[in-house]
Amino acid sequence: MPKVPAALDCLSYQPRVREFLAAAVHEGRISQAYLFVGPPGSGKTEAARALAQCIICPNGGDGSCDECIRVRHNTHPDVRVLAPKSARGYLIAQIRELIDDVPLAPIRAASKVYVITDAGLLRGAAANALLKTLEEPPATVVFILIARTVAQVMPTIASRCQHVPFRVIAPEVAEHSIMQSAGVDLPTARIALAVAGTPEQAKGFLASADRRQARRIAIRTVTELMQDDDWDVIIAAKEIMEAVHAPIIELKKAQEAAAGEGADYLAASALHQLADANKRELTVRERSGMMEMLAAVASFLRDVLLRSEGVLQPVVNTDFADAVKRIACAVNTDGVVHALDAVREAQDDIVHNVTPRLAVEVMLFRIKEALTCPPLSR
Repeated sequence: MPKVPAALDCLSYQPRVREFLAAAVHEGRISQAYLFVGPPGSGKTEAARALAQCIICPNGGDGSCDECIRVRHNTHPDVRVLAPKSARGYLIAQIRELIDDVPLAPIRAASKVYVITDAGLLRGAAANALLKTLEEPPATVVFILIARTVAQVMPTIASRCQHVPFRVIAPEVAEHSIMQSAGVDLPTARIALAVAGTPEQAKGFLASADRRQARRIAIRTVTELMQDDDWDVIIAAKEIMEAVHAPIIELKKAQEAAAGEGADYLAASALHQLADANKRELTVRERSGMMEMLAAVASFLRDVLLRSEGVLQPVVNTDFADAVKRIACAVNTDGVVHALDAVREAQDDIVHNVTPRLAVEVMLFRIKEALTCPPLSR
């Protein structure tokens, strides 16, 4: 059994995937295109980042060098993460930009990694444009595509990738992993998992005071909606967005400092690529922060739904247990279900590039209406 690179330690809850990738790294047989498939929360994105560390790191993924840290923080110029820019999927312009970038030499490392999220939305002209590059990529380039199932991905794309299946993670396994790695109790682990989705992301959430504060502000806002007027809701949406942006402000400062250091030795074209990578990372971080905030709101509303239905299962958001009980006694089940629908619609809006502030405002107004005006009485 080959030694597992430290970068792959985050996949302890996916042992088969970890062993498979460790063997590929150890034997020097990294494929040039992978397709990671599995349910949401199974760690596909963390695995893509971990494999990218192993590829980029001069020490095979030690997890502690500057290259690994940059990859882990999504600030490495030679690791690019793509997401669809259209409600229908990837734009042909996105893929053409990628294709133009592929032949360029890496900026810092010996290789480059392209992570294509939501690969099931790679269709039509965009998919066809990528085919030739997937067939004959430069030796220094690795593609990692991420999707829920192989069936979601166009056969011509899937056939050019090595498939890596991820299994569903049992909640108790994920919670135990968080408790061990972050040194927290079970209620805290449950909250982190509900917000972040996977054990690895949960650790990052617990380590960030700003992200924890964004959760508290979002849930507190929902607990007060039934008494708020329209102006209060608008102000609350502004406060939520400021909380979501707080960690991003720190990242932007770090990027600016790093860019200033690079100005002394990087060519103009390399600096331009670095600036583009930094801008993409800020967009990714904002979307991730929005999704965490929305997951926190959904988790709270599910607690309310359990209590309104008389289910004795422990609530996840124990720090808001009193608010859960109060709202559950004041609303009916249909109202809570419609409030959850409003959160899901907001999540869909963010995925499809609706302005985040607008998505939050609309969601809050819909939740307020659902909780104060039972749907059956309309």
